[in-house]
Parts: sequence; structure tokens; C-alpha cells
Amino acid sequence: APLASKAGSAGTTSKPPFPELDFRSGARVEELNKLIQEFTKHDQREYDDQRALEIHTAKDFIFSMLGMVQKLDQKLPVANEYLLLSGGVREGVVDIDLDELNVYARGTDYDMDFTLLVPALKLHDRNQPVTLDMRHSALCHSWLSLRLFDEGTISKWKDCCTIVDHINGATNYFFSPTKVADWFYESISIVLSEIQKKPQRGMPKVEKVEKNGTIISIILGVGSSRMLYDIVPVVSFKGWPAVAQSWLMENHFWDGKITEEEVISGFYLVPACSYKGKKDNEWRLSFARSEVQLKKCISSSLMQAYQACKAIIIKLLSRPKAISPYHLRSMMLWACDRLPASYLAQEDYAAHFLLGLIDDLQHCLVNKMCPNYFIPQCNMLEHLSEDTVMLHARKLSSVRSDPAEHLRTAIEHVKAANRLTLELQRRGSTTSIPSPQSDGGDPNQPDDRLAKKLQQLVTENPGKSISVFINPDDVTRPHFRIDDKFF
Repeated sequence: APLASKAGSAGTTSKPPFPELDFRSGARVEELNKLIQEFTKHDQREYDDQRALEIHTAKDFIFSMLGMVQKLDQKLPVANEYLLLSGGVREGVVDIDLDELNVYARGTDYDMDFTLLVPALKLHDRNQPVTLDMRHSALCHSWLSLRLFDEGTISKWKDCCTIVDHINGATNYFFSPTKVADWFYESISIVLSEIQKKPQRGMPKVEKVEKNGTIISIILGVGSSRMLYDIVPVVSFKGWPAVAQSWLMENHFWDGKITEEEVISGFYLVPACSYKGKKDNEWRLSFARSEVQLKKCISSSLMQAYQACKAIIIKLLSRPKAISPYHLRSMMLWACDRLPASYLAQEDYAAHFLLGLIDDLQHCLVNKMCPNYFIPQCNMLEHLSEDTVMLHARKLSSVRSDPAEHLRTAIEHVKAANRLTLELQRRGSTTSIPSPQSDGGDPNQPDDRLAKKLQQLVTENPGKSISVFINPDDVTRPHFRIDDKFF
């Protein structure tokens, strides 16, 4: 009887469940989740009407400038299609080496960053897999012969080519990424110089124009915002490269969520060469257009973990530059293929995903193996030395031992950047400075007049369709349209 009563009392006493812990660090998973949420809150800011209009004005200025570049010597395609990506090249939105880029910091140098892929050449009439000349280059890279194009194109671009004479007397022109980048930088500089000779009220202020390797970085001041545009000259293709054809045969996490046509609608060559490649001739395959589509299929909790992990590794693994955020992006895509969709969709699993991404990255470093997602036979870490990979693996080990502390540091960094941005905005609004590069005018005219005008129109016209049009030849004069009436 006493034994029975003890058993009964034991059954009615339930201890509270022990908090879930990370075995390696001892960190509470719940705390890590909260830290990731806090990082996301500060990293992803909401934009008010004024900031949205400033972003629009900067974009229009850049597009207008590129139109003027096209008019200079007619090299760029007349009907061009740009790919605008949120985040600069340093954020890993495209696979370009970071060791040639100057260091810019959010808050200190800019408030928002974008990458713009600008086709210098387009091959858009191919229905079959595109075969590239990869005889001279490493996997995932290619040379580009202008033989694929007409005589007019060759004539326009031959000064941006390296010339190879064959034994049979034929001359082959290979499109040179370095020469194209040089031409692009010079052309943009000429156009910006012309624009600045006739400054107009409301026109963005060009705060910085720099050539970083083969990309051109422009920082614009618009009202109280500073926007970084990394402009990348590319070669644009419709269709899919033959070298990545086998990837389409495999099962992927996006199957059934988006169509294959959306994924393989096109690819690019970006101006980046392999570790031992010839910089003047070698381009790198980029699947940025496909990655935009794949991103739609990634859960918000995994994206939050990825952004937090990226913030940690950008600071920690910056010297020597061996790991880029693009490597982390590739590992995330592989994880999506490897793990069940139901698991990755769990909203409260961001901490698990963060720890998993750190483990994955450390595994790749220790094994010196990170396959390109679209061309798996290409190992993106193959060129690194044993000393470099072990140095970074040890640094990641310290993160894995105390992820909470590294998350707090990342939060402090993003909060400090936001404070710098807010301080700049406050100074701009309290001093009521005229618009950048203004023509004088009324010094008390506030910079947010366009936002106020739009807000007034929204209030006075409930339920109506309101659009803002800006003339590409004069980005300073907004035109509002309410339904079919212009103001």
C-alpha cells in the first residue's frame, strides 16, 4: 500500500519542462530566438512616404544617367533590361570577389544599398541551352567571343576586347571584363560631370563615385538619405547554360512552388575571374535572376537566421577575405534541398537554423568544400590555403561556443548604424537645408515637400489610384496622376 501511494503521488507531480538548450554552447534556444527577432527588427526598417520617394528619386536618377551613358557612344543596348537587387555587392547578392572592394559601412557611408546589373551585351534569341567557351577557364567561368554577335556589335565593342590571332589568319575578339569596366567607369564619370554642370533643385547629390575592381560604386544623397548603388556591367542571356543542365534533372525545394520557366528564364556573366584565371578575359556565371525567384520559396524564419548569420560573419571573417556572404547564401540553398520543407517552415526555429548555418559553414571550411548551388562540380573554396580555412574555422568555433554574445554584438552594430542614419535625418530636418545640388531658391523650403504633397493627395482622394511619374530627362519635376488626371 505505501508503495502504491508513492507511485500515485509521483504520477501527479509533474516538473516544468526544462528549457531547450543548445548542447554546444549551453545557450537557451528561446533567448537566441528573441535575439534574432531583435536583430531583424533593427535590420529591417519600415520606410515612410518621404524615404520611399527618396528611394524612387535615386533610382530614377541612376536610370536616367544610364540612358545618357547609352547616348554617349551607343554601346549599351537601346532597349535594356536591368536587374535591381536589394543589398550591395558586399552583402553577397552576387558572386563577386570582395578583396578588391573598398570598405563601406552602413550608417557611416550609406543608409541603403542596392546592386544594379546592367547588360553591356545581350544574347536573348536562344531557345536551346547556351554553350559557352570554357576551354580556357575554370569551372563556373567563361571567355566570351564576339563571334556570337553581328559585325556592328564587334565594331562598337572591339576597343573593349582582347585580340587573339589564329594560325589561319582569323582574328578573334574576346570581350574583356576589365576593359568593359574601365569604359563603363569613364562613361559614367563623363555623364555625371555633365549633369553636375547644370544642377537642378531636388536632384540627388553625387557624394562618391569609385571604381571597385570591375564594379562602379555610386553613393547618392537624396534629402536626408544616402544610397549606395553598386553598378555591375554584365552580359545577359535568355535561357540556361549547358554546363548547368544536369542541375535541372535533380529534385529541389522549389519544385511545385514556382515553375521551371521562372527559374531558368536567364543568367548572366559578371566581371569576375577565377583564382588562377586571366582577369582580362574571364567572366563568372551568375544566376542572380534565378536566385530572386528561389528566395520566394525560403521561409521567413530561415531568412532571419541567414541575415543574422551574415551580419556575424561579415565582421568576424573579414581578414583575410576568404569567405563572402555569397558562400553562406549557397549553403542556405543546399540546406533547403536537404531538409524537409515542413521543418524549415517552423516559425520558432530561427535559432536552430542559425546554429545549423554556422555548423554548415564550419564544415565547409574544415573540408575546404563549398559547391556552387547551380554548378555543384564547382568548388568555391578550392583555391584557399589550409592555413586560411583553419583560421576561419577556429573563429567560427568561438561563435558556436557563444552565439548569444555574437548576436548581441551584431544587434549593437545595426543599432549604431541606425542611430547614425537618424542623426543625419535630424540634422537635415532641423536645419531645413535646401535639396542637395539645389539652385538656391528658398532656403526654408523643406526637403519633404514631395512627401507632404503625396500625403495630401492620398487624404483628399480616398480609394483612388495615385501614381507618381518622374521625367527621366528631368528627375526634379514630379507629376502626380489620380486615376486619369495629371497634377
